[in-house]
Formats: sequence, structure tokens, C-alpha cells
Amino acid sequence: MRLDDYIEDLEPDAEAERRRLATEKSYAITDHLEDFERKFDNALSGDTLVGSTSPSIFVGRSNYPDIPIGLLSPVGDEDDAEEYVTDGDWYQQGYAIDDVLQRRTGLLNSSKRANVDSPSIASRMTPNVDDVWDGFVGVQREVAIADRPVDLEIGLDDKPDLGLDTGTDVATPRGPRANARNAELQENPYVPRPVKKTLEDDDWQAEGAMTYLYRRGFDVYDINSILSAGALGQTKQRRLVPTRWSITAVDDTVGKYLRGRIRNAPSIDEVQVWANEYVGNRYWVVLAPGNWEFELVEMKAPGSIWNPDPGDNIWLASASEGYEGRSSYVEETAGAYYAARLGVLEYLESIGRQAKCLVLREVSDDYWAPVGVWQVRESVRNAFEGQYGEAETFHEAVSEVATRLPVSDARLRRKSELAAGLQSNLSAFSSVD
Repeated sequence: MRLDDYIEDLEPDAEAERRRLATEKSYAITDHLEDFERKFDNALSGDTLVGSTSPSIFVGRSNYPDIPIGLLSPVGDEDDAEEYVTDGDWYQQGYAIDDVLQRRTGLLNSSKRANVDSPSIASRMTPNVDDVWDGFVGVQREVAIADRPVDLEIGLDDKPDLGLDTGTDVATPRGPRANARNAELQENPYVPRPVKKTLEDDDWQAEGAMTYLYRRGFDVYDINSILSAGALGQTKQRRLVPTRWSITAVDDTVGKYLRGRIRNAPSIDEVQVWANEYVGNRYWVVLAPGNWEFELVEMKAPGSIWNPDPGDNIWLASASEGYEGRSSYVEETAGAYYAARLGVLEYLESIGRQAKCLVLREVSDDYWAPVGVWQVRESVRNAFEGQYGEAETFHEAVSEVATRLPVSDARLRRKSELAAGLQSNLSAFSSVD
């Protein structure tokens, strides 16, 4: 399809009107927290949360290396615990921002403090995390490596703090928190064979174990939890990894693996433009013939997350890599860079091709609360469904897309290394006859 026709046919985000009702939704979240408190009181027996089912874990980063670690469990909705796990299903079900926040406020984070290397901050002489399969740390690891939510009994030291932590651009928001005294398994969790294999191999580097699990069909969400619980890597190097760090580490590691898979693949033979929109974020993915290069440019509107001043200009950030990848961490676009890159590389690996890629992320003021970097990953992954627009050159593609962006073509090219570099050699990116 010609690019101008493709852009003309793009439908507006069906959830846009709902997201504009941010004020009303904030009241809905307050009501949901009050409902949680009632359910919590009903579920509590003395100071013990009985019949709890934990689908996932959380590892914090405050006061590193003595960090908070938690078991996340829905209260009053244990039979549907799996629906509270952050993964690609949330995108497929069309979760809006308020849906995500309600899911997160329905999860109790029962937490204790632990050292990243040892199960207790009371003694640095305790065994390495790799050796611990009892106590709170051990139970947390059992939950992380299990293939389904695990039934638990959790002893609490106090009632939950019902405040909502809105999270970051990487991690999802967090709901009620309570200090845990202990936790006990009420069943023997089933651990998939590939996970057992990575656990039992004491000499396997974490990066190799991650890619092995990915090749065996585990999504990055599953691998992230296992890494976070200190269950991957060589024995002496295993440690608890804060959730925010592990998310980016897994996206980066799997992305590098996929980049290696397409390293010698033939190039695509036409300039393609793909688009997608979700929770107030619009994504344009421009693929051009050539060896692998990648760049993410983010445009954040005034009044949106991370650009809260309604009178300010559009905030721009970018990061890029060449054929050999990057040697340093991305600062400006952080976890969004690795999540977007993963989505592109998965697509290229699936068709056995490589390409130069420019991803443009436009964050509108409809993005009124952060839901986590998973929405970047899933939006780019799903951008490759359906049709795409074709352009004669990369220059034409960027210029046409720029007519739909909140910044000018000239300003975009000043910020984008890939666009500025390709503009000087347009003939290399013409469609192949």
C-alpha cells in the first residue's frame, strides 16, 4: 500500500475518549483501594493472610544492596491470580490505563528486606542466594520459577499501606504494601524442565541461560522474574536483581541474541512504514534496506508523563546503535529503547531479514499515568500486524510521517542521527526493482 494511502487510512485510537476522562478514572482508583481494604480484612486471620495465591514477585532497589523484596498476591480474587501478571495478554485484552492501575492496586505486596547476595541482612556470613530455598527468600524464588500462581500463607507485621506508587517508565505501578514476617508454601510448585536445567547448571552464564529459556518458548516476562529472584547465572554470581533492572537486562540480552540471528541475513528490499497506537502512545516504525541499525526517538507532549508542564515544548530524546550494537547503557530513552528494539528484532528474525530501523514514539497528554515499559514492547511487537505503507526512499517515508508528528521534519532530523545520516545517501534506500 502506498504510504500516503496507508497514513490516510489509519484509524484513531478507540480508547482515546476513555483516556481523556483521567479525572473521573482517578476516583475509580480510589474506590478500588477502598474495596481492597474490605477484602483484606475479610482475608486476614489474626495476622496471617490465609488462602493467598501469588502469581509474581517484586524486587526493589531502594537502599541497594539491602533491598525490599516482595510477594505479590491478589486479595479476594485468588482464583484469577494469573490475570494479575504483567505480560502481553494485557495488550491483547485492550487494557487501558485505569485497567492497569486497578490490577496493580488489587495486588498486595508483602515485603521484607534482604541483601542481594544473602537471604538475611542480619548476617553477611549466611549462604549465597543460590543456596537458599527456605524462608522468605526461598519462597519468593519458588514463586518466580513456578509455571503458575502458587498458594501461600503469609504472616504480616502490620496492615497494608494503601498508597499507590505510580511506578516508572520501566516498572509497572505498585499498590498496597505490608511488612511480612514470614511466608510458607501451601503446595509444591511445578517447575518447567528448562528452568530446572538453568538452575542446575552452576557454570552457565546468565546471558546464555536467558537466551536458552527464550529459545525454549519463555517470554521475556517469565525470564525477568527468574532473573530477579537470583535464579540465573553462575553460582557465585547469582544475586537478587531489582525488577526495574532485570526488565531492561532481559530485553537487552534477548535483543542481542536476535541481532546475532539476523547478522548475516539478507536485507529487506523496500522502505516500509508500520504504525500502532496504544494508551496514549503512537508508534511509527520505519524500516529501510541495509545492514542493521536502530534508533528510537521519543516525543513527549506537554502535560504527558515525564513532561508535566502544560506550557512547555515537545520534549525530545533519542538513542541509537549501529551494526555492532552499543557498548554503553542508554540514558535518555532508558528501558523504552531496549523494549522497542526487541519488538523490531523479533519481527525481522521471524522473516529472516535485516534492516535499518527508526522507531518514533509520540507520547500524547492522554498518557496520564505510567503503566510500565511493557506497553512499549507490546505496541512495537503488534505494530507488525496487518498492512504497512511503502515509500520510494527513507527520506520520503520520514517526511511523510513527519506531517503527522508534533515536531517539524527539520527538528526531527536535527535530533535523529539515523534520519540525518540517511538523508545524505538517499539512493541507497530506493525500492529494489
